[in-house]
Amino acid sequence: QVQLVESGGGLVQPGGSLRLSCAASRSIFSIYAMGWYRRAPGKQRELVAVIISGGSTNYTDSVKGRFTISRDNAKNMVHLQMNSLKPEDTAVYYCNAVAGGMYWGQGTQVTVSS
Repeated sequence: QVQLVESGGGLVQPGGSLRLSCAASRSIFSIYAMGWYRRAPGKQRELVAVIISGGSTNYTDSVKGRFTISRDNAKNMVHLQMNSLKPEDTAVYYCNAVAGGMYWGQGTQVTVSS
């Protein structure tokens, strides 16, 4: 098992940046995949970005070129750097780990508004 705790959400103006962090309760070195999902009001949860243990990454089309996912195995953390934020990025963002099962954090709210 692994517990995940997100941080870094908040209110930001369009065009601004935020960095989300996800702290894991144990070593993430052996965790196959870690990712970020989001759920916007009235919409289904969607995958935003995923990073595999070997370092390969994948992003949903709407965030390509703006968001960057990274993992710090030494600190058991995963980050999501979000630049050029748009109002449509407003959502609750969830950290996810695939480690013999699916594990989720409690979520952190990101609001992009002027």
